[in-house]
Amino acid sequence: MANGQTFDYVGFWSRVWAALLDLLVFIFFTVPLLYAIHGRDYFKSDVTLRGPVDFLNTCVLPSAIIILCWLICAATPGKMAVSAKIVDAKTGQRPKPRQFIIRYLGYYLSALPLGLGFLWVAIDSRKQGWHDKLAGTVVIRTK
Repeated sequence: MANGQTFDYVGFWSRVWAALLDLLVFIFFTVPLLYAIHGRDYFKSDVTLRGPVDFLNTCVLPSAIIILCWLICAATPGKMAVSAKIVDAKTGQRPKPRQFIIRYLGYYLSALPLGLGFLWVAIDSRKQGWHDKLAGTVVIRTK
């Protein structure tokens, strides 16, 4: 890293744990919001999306929150819980906003072929998923 700190790349299982913690945080906040807007029957229906407000609550809002967390803290709550942060792979500094957006969009590419892009973290020497490689980022924990 540029400032002389030593670090470890955060591996697959720590990142899985962070993602599960993030999922719990999002469920904790999203379910009451959906219940308040749509009522109890929302959770009994087989309909995937129920209009523009539902799309905003279930798709746009979580995406915006994740990118905002990255912009402010370079980590989501789950990553913070495992003492991890996202940095630029070349400089070790905070990534540019463009990198965070590319990284988020890269999640879809990583997920498409049976999650292979996420599993890549387990075998990559720098513990980068495909989304990290696309964005030029790594996830680290300082020593």
